[in-house]
Amino acid sequence: MSLSSQRMLLYIGSYAEASDPGVYAVELDPSTGELTLLDQVSGLKNPTFLNVDAPAGRLYAIAETVDEAGKKVAEAVSFAIDTTQGTIRELNRASTSPDPTCHIQRNEQDNYLIQVSYHGGHVALVSLTEDGQIGELLDLSQHTGHSVNPERQDRPHPHSAFFSPDNRFLFVSDLGLDKIRSYTVDSEPRKLRAHADTQVHPGAGPRHLAFHPEGRYAYVINELDSTIVAFRYDAEAGHLHPIQRVSTLPEDFAGENGCAEIAISADGRFVYGSNRGHDSIVVFSADPETGLLSVVEHVSTQGQHPRHFTLTPGGRFLIAANRDTNNVVSYFVDGETGKLTATGYSLVLSKPVCVKPLLANG
Repeated sequence: MSLSSQRMLLYIGSYAEASDPGVYAVELDPSTGELTLLDQVSGLKNPTFLNVDAPAGRLYAIAETVDEAGKKVAEAVSFAIDTTQGTIRELNRASTSPDPTCHIQRNEQDNYLIQVSYHGGHVALVSLTEDGQIGELLDLSQHTGHSVNPERQDRPHPHSAFFSPDNRFLFVSDLGLDKIRSYTVDSEPRKLRAHADTQVHPGAGPRHLAFHPEGRYAYVINELDSTIVAFRYDAEAGHLHPIQRVSTLPEDFAGENGCAEIAISADGRFVYGSNRGHDSIVVFSADPETGLLSVVEHVSTQGQHPRHFTLTPGGRFLIAANRDTNNVVSYFVDGETGKLTATGYSLVLSKPVCVKPLLANG
């Protein structure tokens, strides 16, 4: 089925009170980039990060709740997606880890969720039922230690979890430790097993990671010093080896900045990162032989604090979420140069954080 005969849907998480809309369903016009709100769901506090299971028509969100003692704890919420309408319907929710979480991931077999807690300093392994509902907390791996920044790195702050292309290893970027810790997931017993640590340069603050589609390279964006580190990836051993460090900022920028999201084009030719402060998307070309990066351009996100963005299936669009100006903006992507051109369309949503695409039958 061609892309033109399918609908491009976007699911957007945000900072929100439970009484207000927090998860949004949006349609992207595949010709113009126009964004149209289809559905919105309330009842969740701070559903900031999402995960989409496109084949199963499932959406997963993090959220916050309180326990019997009034302490903030994490929830995970599952939704069924009506791919004809684009709307979502809650299936179930469950308390998961003992502290609020900032990222949610799902394994290839669709039997686990992984949530990481920035404030709690841990990684949680949560079961999924056969029908895609949230199960029970299976394991919790607590990180310990600190790094060099006394304000941001006085304790562990795991920020994201991403599986290797072959799904054998789970990589957790810990901003507080300047480390990327890899895990394996034992099927019996269902536990997280620490595999190896990759040290990032002091004060970097690794946040999110993306693997090259060919699996030979990986790229980590560092929040605290506005850099990206390129790694050669040893898939057999599950180890990362640094090969390059590049700035995400123009040479003449002297203001405050913190990086957030990183993504790679489906053909592996271009790497994109978001700057919060400079409020831009930086575009790099990636050498197919060496994995090394070269700056192509910086493009304004037409708003403030682009916490997240996504490349749509097929690679025709990039969608950026500007949290502090309450707007989501679409861009055309030039497949030959990697450059971005604003479509002229944006959508006003309250405190958008995360954008996840889904290509659905029309």
